[in-house]
Amino acid sequence: MADRRRVADRLPTFPWDRLTAYKETAAAHPGGIVDFSVGTPVDPVPEKVRAALADAADAPGYPMTHGTAVLRASIAGWLHRRHGVTVEPAATLPLVGSKELVAWLPTLLGLGRGDTVVYPELAYPTYDVGIRIAEATPVASDGLTALGPARVRLVWINSPANPTGRVLGVDHLRKVVEWARERDAIVASDECYLDLGWDGTRPVSVLHPDVCGGSHEGLVAVHSLSKRSNLAGYRAAFLAGDPALVGELLEVRKHAGMIVPAPVQAAMSAALDDDAHAEEQKERYRARRARLRAALESAGWAVTHSEAGLYLWASHPGHDAWGSVAALAEQGILVAPGDFYGPAGDRHIRVAFTATDERVEAGAKRLEALAG
Repeated sequence: MADRRRVADRLPTFPWDRLTAYKETAAAHPGGIVDFSVGTPVDPVPEKVRAALADAADAPGYPMTHGTAVLRASIAGWLHRRHGVTVEPAATLPLVGSKELVAWLPTLLGLGRGDTVVYPELAYPTYDVGIRIAEATPVASDGLTALGPARVRLVWINSPANPTGRVLGVDHLRKVVEWARERDAIVASDECYLDLGWDGTRPVSVLHPDVCGGSHEGLVAVHSLSKRSNLAGYRAAFLAGDPALVGELLEVRKHAGMIVPAPVQAAMSAALDDDAHAEEQKERYRARRARLRAALESAGWAVTHSEAGLYLWASHPGHDAWGSVAALAEQGILVAPGDFYGPAGDRHIRVAFTATDERVEAGAKRLEALAG
């Protein structure tokens, strides 16, 4: 067994394990911990969605990997209604949460040694992990023209971005698509925060005709219901795009048993068909974002980008990333250091505003106390 090539040996330390000591410090605060680190939803699952899950709970048979016809129609309807994207229902595919697709897409596409996969310089760590699992070559770059002769097979883009909240404009997205098509590379667009633009910002899907010219060839977009509908615990997500690529992924996923449970599929359809609960949830986040941003800025942190998504990307002139983490942990506030997302984040922190109203208020008061 000594010569076995362990997948775990190709992967970095799980980043959140490095926060343990700071979490312990924050938890010791007399007012309790205010956790702005992970960004997990805390608000209730909408009643309509829970009812749909319960109604479909008597599901003794195997579910469809491709999803029910009802779910596929709901996905296509939501994309068209909310984002001006037209796809055939057959060109959609439910996922067991978006993270599994991010981690496994290079492998599912047959990429490996000698293939280069590009992802953003500041990015969710799972892009890099998925590339390493496939034994392809990961390259973190925001400038595609600097890649030279590398054999790029897949380009990940993420708009709105995690961790920065940066939104890529139509012209930028179009250039990425054109560059990839000239080189026969696939573009995978992580659009999990597409509904969460702030202050008039309206993020655009890579599948929008203004970006792709009306053709989805070589393109897939990944979406999640975790934040929109508080369904992180349901592992509810989907992809859509190039019918040939969706069909290829479907064939592999059928063999691999990568199937969304039938009750979750019913819940997803109910969530996608109802915009009212998503608007209510967005308003909760809007209020928390405004409260927390004002408090951070009053305490000396500058917020950059953050025009969409569920995080504030902040820096302090007196601290690097881990210095900010340590200073805030002393106040009972836990945040994520920016270098979790790449070396370019070493002066920043990511602050999630997904905590309850009570915890956001407690954190904001602690920040304001630092200011004065």
